[in-house]
Amino acid sequence: MTPEIAAARFGFGPMAGRVHDPQGYRVTPGDPADPLGRYTTAAALAQVDALAAARRARNRGNAAAEAEFERIRAAIQRDFRDRAQVMIARAVDAAQPGPAGDFRERLVWFWTDHFAVAARRPRERMLPVAFADEAIRPHVTGPFARLLRAAILHPAMLTYLDQTVSVGPGSRQGQRREAGLNENLARELLELHTLGAGSGYTQDDVRQLAELLTGLTTDRERGTIFDPRRAEPGAETVLGRRYGGDPARLEDIEALLDDLAADPRTARHIAAKLARHFVADDPDPAIAGRLAAVWADTRGDLAAVANALAADPAVAAAPPAKVRRPLELIVAALRALGLDGAAVMALPGAAVQRRLVRALAGMGQPFLAPPGPNGFPEAAAAWITPQRLAARIDWAMTEPAELVRDLPDPRDFALAALGQAALGVVAAAAAGAETRAEGVGLVLASPAFNRR
Repeated sequence: MTPEIAAARFGFGPMAGRVHDPQGYRVTPGDPADPLGRYTTAAALAQVDALAAARRARNRGNAAAEAEFERIRAAIQRDFRDRAQVMIARAVDAAQPGPAGDFRERLVWFWTDHFAVAARRPRERMLPVAFADEAIRPHVTGPFARLLRAAILHPAMLTYLDQTVSVGPGSRQGQRREAGLNENLARELLELHTLGAGSGYTQDDVRQLAELLTGLTTDRERGTIFDPRRAEPGAETVLGRRYGGDPARLEDIEALLDDLAADPRTARHIAAKLARHFVADDPDPAIAGRLAAVWADTRGDLAAVANALAADPAVAAAPPAKVRRPLELIVAALRALGLDGAAVMALPGAAVQRRLVRALAGMGQPFLAPPGPNGFPEAAAAWITPQRLAARIDWAMTEPAELVRDLPDPRDFALAALGQAALGVVAAAAAGAETRAEGVGLVLASPAFNRR
């Protein structure tokens, strides 16, 4: 595996002026310090409340509240853009501590997509940002059980999958308000987050799990809480095991999550998903089998599983077969052009919005807004459509010259960005370009650069 292939497969592509050791893609457990800071659920919920209060005042005919409402709404939009800038800068600069940092950042994005959440309403659009920073980033190299708890119990997940409106029919609140049970979180927990579709669970398991999860809700000041008044009384049987009883407790839900994390079906499901994401849309099944074995041996140690993936000989021998998602494409382009995290953070807000945030949406990957709970698609066909391919080409041909004052020589750029893959058609096209902007654009728009 060449340095360029390793950098694209396990990171975000080669970075101009840096050496990428194919053997260096190993991560260690722990949560490194983050100089760019993290966004919190408390801040997101405070904005939700402030906007709701301003809306109520505006609806009562308060003229001053109209201006306050618009101010808060604009602040949420600006914060969303600014956090997109931070997360892109992190990815661009992830190689700073070496390939291990690069690999860790890719894992952050993999797990953020695995536990996909999105804002239900514009005023909640900062909740997915807090989710990525709080539930995902600290846990991507620890035990899967810890990551699962953090993701499932986060307010963004509970809000997105309607757990906040789920009430046990036999609970005190359910009897008084005739509120109903919502099965969304239970179903996605089994189908997407742990066991996988077709793994043998039944609709009764979903129903019983949904009843066990009642009591989970959110509070504007405290985030996730467990309210026993909403919880369905009595024990529930999920996958042949009994959980809960009277009184209902959060600890019973945590025990269920730990059991799902330890289930061999979860290991097989996620191992296969890792192989599809990092290697190929239809990878050698033996790769997933070896990852699942490491998962079992280490009780779901995510650092060990990731390192087994990076060290697998079949992965090293596999050619670049994946289509880069738009975020990966843009970050790889910024790195190849020589930008670092500081340069990304120095971009004006209007440039970030137009050249990065809108560009991602135009290519089909709006920032932290997956189309559903199953995240963004893996298959190449989902990304290489006429409209989305045109957006990639347009970005490659126009935006580098707006982002970099002095573009590199296209021939040198092709070799640095693609290594041996630049030889042949790409190198000839770059050498024959009339301008540097055209030559650089041809490299970034090439099939070789759009693969990893």
